[in-house]
Order: sequence, then structure tokens, then C-alpha cells
Amino acid sequence: MKQAVFVVLDEYADWEGAYLSSMLNQTDDWEIKTASIREHVSSIGGFRTVIDLNLAQISDDVDLLILIGGNSWNIADKKLKQLVKQRLVNNQPIGAICGAVDYLAKSGLLNKYKHTGNAAYLWDEFDDYKNKQNFIEKQVVRDHNLVTANGTAALEFTSEVLKMIHFKDADAIERQVALQKLGFYKYCMKYGNPFA
Repeated sequence: MKQAVFVVLDEYADWEGAYLSSMLNQTDDWEIKTASIREHVSSIGGFRTVIDLNLAQISDDVDLLILIGGNSWNIADKKLKQLVKQRLVNNQPIGAICGAVDYLAKSGLLNKYKHTGNAAYLWDEFDDYKNKQNFIEKQVVRDHNLVTANGTAALEFTSEVLKMIHFKDADAIERQVALQKLGFYKYCMKYGNPFA
């Protein structure tokens, strides 16, 4: 069974990983785990979460690492930085959204990748961010093994991460995400009833 680890800090943005985690978790092929620097965290929406793993317990060969945004990414955690850096070097899949992308920029981990985020000007004071020319003003950007997204791109982020890990073929992924994006009735008009 493949494993996806979602790194969530206190005041994490619960909606940013909800589509992705639920789509992965509804298959027999994937197991979802949470990881953090604390044993318990709360989301922006008030969900209290008991964490499965501390950062040191994340396996080097975990199949997918997802960094969920929120209000607590102004951290300087050496374990997390080393984990992300090693995964980038080893071409292992990583997804980061919203505040988590800010963390990657501040840590100098976006310097070899095309990427997006909430806004490039937010990173002007980050001494280790030296790749402004490769900031792309799009909802989501995938470059090699890294998917980055801004905080309003939960569905686009889901779609691009699923494509990166070859979850299903691209058309099946688009349809699965379209059900949420279009809503049931518009989806039915375009593709037919998915539950019939």
C-alpha cells in the first residue's frame, strides 16, 4: 500500500488538503497519515487533529509528501527542511500549497523549480529565495516532482498532484475533480450522472 503524509501545523488550512486526502483515502491503494512538529494541532476551521507522526518518523521513501498551508509556516525546522531538500534531490513527489510554499521560498528550496504561490512580492525579504524569474502567476504549477499552489487553488492542487503520482489517467482525474468544481447538476449535463 502506498502512503501519503500530510504535514499540518497548528492553524492549518483544513480545506486545502481535503479533496486530495479524501480521493486518495477512498481507494485501497493509499493510506493517509498526518505529521507535524506537535502531537495535536487545530485547523483554521476549528478541527482538532491528533497527529500520526512527528517529522522524524516520516520514512525517507514515503510515496507522497504534502505540505498543507495555514498560519504557522513561519518556522525554521531543520528536520523538515532536510526532508524536503532530500526529496527534491531524489525526485520524490512533493506538493505544497499556500503558506507551505512561503516556507519553501524562505528556505531556499524553490531555487531550481518553476513555481507559484500566493504572491511573489511576499518573498522580497527572503534572503535565500533567488528564483523570482521562475514564479508563474497561475493557480498551480508542476515542475518535475514538485507541485506548488496558491491558497485559493485546492481543486487545481488536487488535480495536479493526482496527475503527478499517476493516480488515474488524466481524463479520469479531470472528471473526478470536475464533479467538485462544476457541482452535481452541471457535471451531469456535461458528463452524465456519475452515480447512475
